[in-house]
Amino acid sequence: MKKKKSIINVQGAEITVFKHQEKDFISLTDMVKNFEGGSALIENWLRNKDTLLFLGVWEQLNNSGFNSLEFEGIKSEAGRNSFYLSSKKWIDTTKAIGLIAKTGRYGGTFAHKDIAFEFGSWLSPEFKLYLITEFQRLKEDESKRLSLDWNLNRTLSKINYRIHTDAIKEHIIPQNISKMQINYVYANEADVLNVALFGKTAKQWSEENPMLDGNMREHASIEQLLVLANIESMNAEFIRMNIPQKERLVKLNKIAVAQLKSLLANSLVKKISNNKSE
Repeated sequence: MKKKKSIINVQGAEITVFKHQEKDFISLTDMVKNFEGGSALIENWLRNKDTLLFLGVWEQLNNSGFNSLEFEGIKSEAGRNSFYLSSKKWIDTTKAIGLIAKTGRYGGTFAHKDIAFEFGSWLSPEFKLYLITEFQRLKEDESKRLSLDWNLNRTLSKINYRIHTDAIKEHIIPQNISKMQINYVYANEADVLNVALFGKTAKQWSEENPMLDGNMREHASIEQLLVLANIESMNAEFIRMNIPQKERLVKLNKIAVAQLKSLLANSLVKKISNNKSE
């Protein structure tokens, strides 16, 4: 499953937040960017016995697969000069789910928000307060994205899409072909709309946004959704008029560009968009 990635700015540090199994995880690696010691601070924090006690309780409350026996062994070692614990060792040894250790381009140590806030306290009480404030702002923005204005336009787009698919069924899909072939035709025509409005296919958008959940339409602005609803119904009519796909794409693109320019200059649409983002 793809993970929805967002960025919050806390005291000059860009911090990644993403969804994992419907839970919010925050990058500890990003949190320490502007602190002296950098990523070594994460390991120092994990060596702390109070940290281990907190992590152990959190896992016992939230993780039925947590290996309590291994946890007791780690806890008994904590405090010794030779004691070392990385996030990966903690995860592998105890089957913990509150921390995630990732490698590669989007790598680093991530923590469930409860744990990330605790780490923030250890770094700096002031930093923790700013972190919570920005995280709450992010959650409010996400909630407003699902507001009535956005959902009404999303619903309108879906209704018009039914008109669009009916036109495809009646005028493009021949009789007696397989369901897989039918689905290909629908997807192909959907990408005509995607390219006309967004300038790329659904696959291209997905490849360019590997950390985002959903599809490009779910991340569209109100203006884009309004135009999408319009060009869906127009494409349905173009299909009924037997206009070739290549010509339809050019026409729809010109219409989309013109309508977006008009909507972006419209004060009423600006007001709706501002209400959504406040």
